[in-house]
Amino acid sequence: MFAQIVVGSNDIPASMKFYDAVLATIGVAEGDFVEEKQRIYYRTPTGSFIVTKPADGNAATISNGGTLGFKCETPEQAKAFHDAAVANGGVSIEDPPGWREMAPGRKVYLAYVRDPSGHKLCATHYG
Repeated sequence: MFAQIVVGSNDIPASMKFYDAVLATIGVAEGDFVEEKQRIYYRTPTGSFIVTKPADGNAATISNGGTLGFKCETPEQAKAFHDAAVANGGVSIEDPPGWREMAPGRKVYLAYVRDPSGHKLCATHYG
C-alpha cells in the first residue's frame, strides 16, 4: 500500500545508529546516507523508510497520535526490535512488550518505543 514513509530527525547520526540496529532485527539492510540531503534511505522490495532533516529548514517534530508499525514475523523478532531500540537511544513506552487481545479470539504481540527524535514505533506480530 505504501511506497514510502518519511520521518524527520534533528540528529541524523543518532537516527542512523538507532534505525540501523532496530531495522536489522527485521531483516532490513543498513541505511544509505545521502550527505547533501541529510537523509537516510532504508529500502526493501516493498517500499522505503526515509529519515531526513526537514527540507524547509525548520526543526523536525513528532506526530501526536501517530504510530509507525513495523511487521515482525515472530514475537521474538518484535522483542528483539524493542530491545535493539532501547539499546540504541530509544525509549520503551506504554505496556511492556507482550500479547494484547485486540478482539475476542484475536491477539497481537506489540512492543512500543520512541526513537531518538520522539517518533512512536511499534514492533507488531499478528498471531
